[in-house]
Amino acid sequence: MPAAYVFLRREGQVLLQLRSGTGFMDGHWAAAAAGHVEPGESAVAAAVREAREELGVEVAPADLRPVTAMHRGQPGGPALEQRVDFFFEAVRWSGTPALQEPGKAADLAWFGFAALPAPVVPHERVVLRAMHDAGRHGSQVPAILTDGFG
Repeated sequence: MPAAYVFLRREGQVLLQLRSGTGFMDGHWAAAAAGHVEPGESAVAAAVREAREELGVEVAPADLRPVTAMHRGQPGGPALEQRVDFFFEAVRWSGTPALQEPGKAADLAWFGFAALPAPVVPHERVVLRAMHDAGRHGSQVPAILTDGFG
């Protein structure tokens, strides 16, 4: 099942949430807004919806910049356990980001890319490191990343 992730950015920082009460990677820092793409919904529409639902902000589709897509799986796991994730970033939005689902996140904070908290959801850390490295070297994040294969 595909998922959409939104990294809000400002002045060399990224907004992350501390997962709690979800049953998946609780106690790990993660994208401030992320979730599964619903039936009949595009990845872009899902990103806009998740930003609204999880942070209370409105991000226009035109303000979402695709960062990368990630094909990930469990090493040696079945194809059914493979995922495709779409990562976006935004530097413009309306409203003030705030936790809207306190049962799913314990904290929300801005972090510099060079000073990320620990732990970060492992596959998201791969993307955040790629974003940091691209910014330092004036390059681009690879269009497709993989994680969890051999």
